[in-house]
Amino acid sequence: MELITYLLIGAIAGFAAGLFGVGGGLIIVPILFIVFSQAGFDPSVIMHMAVGTSLATIIVTSISSVTAHHKKGAVLWQVFKNLAPGLVLGSFLGAGIADYLSGQGLQLIIGAFALWVGYRMFSGAKAAVDSSKVLPSPTRQMLAGGGIGIASAIFGIGGGSLTVPYLNKHGMVMQQAVATSAACGLPIAIAGALGFMWFGANSSVTIPNTIGYVHLYAFIGISVMSFITAKLGAKVAHRLSPAMLKRCFASLLTCVGLYFIYQAMLA
Repeated sequence: MELITYLLIGAIAGFAAGLFGVGGGLIIVPILFIVFSQAGFDPSVIMHMAVGTSLATIIVTSISSVTAHHKKGAVLWQVFKNLAPGLVLGSFLGAGIADYLSGQGLQLIIGAFALWVGYRMFSGAKAAVDSSKVLPSPTRQMLAGGGIGIASAIFGIGGGSLTVPYLNKHGMVMQQAVATSAACGLPIAIAGALGFMWFGANSSVTIPNTIGYVHLYAFIGISVMSFITAKLGAKVAHRLSPAMLKRCFASLLTCVGLYFIYQAMLA
């Protein structure tokens, strides 16, 4: 039954990853929080486990999603190369910061962040892309990658909720922004997951079947199914209008944000 649960989570998260370029983390983290809570895990590390495991699964999800986007020629690889160094360093640092935060603190931060980005995306859903805008210099892109990496590791996401608006704001059409964001999710996930393994191991997590803050069974179950469904989500993304993608993305973020703030208030 436990494995079936993780497979179902992976199916939903993978589809969202391909559709929105978010790596599925915005769905995986709240669902794992519920599953781990019901399993009776130590409440002080449940949120950290959900975030760390989410990042680990995004490694697989991102590979599947970016492959589908690349076949459509939508990934801007030069932009990815500019952002990648900052994403890697920032993600590992973000894992260390998350380790020092309480579970309730993580919930409040993730909830507020999701609501803010959801509002920004929804309010700009009708706005046309300003093609006159261009991306900053490679150095400034790398620095932006650092900020995105730190935040993404703390939130347990593939960075799409920051990378997509960042690229879109600088004149990149939504489909290219989603595709390039999917590629950026890979270095974020690898560095972030390694960070949560490292800092979790140093915190002596006693839950079975874990490496640091990463739950191995959840990682395997979610990764297997999400690898399959991410490709389907990517295909659907290219059939929707940019405005529709933004509205769907904003609705997802709003639901997640309200859920975590509510949970934090109950704690």
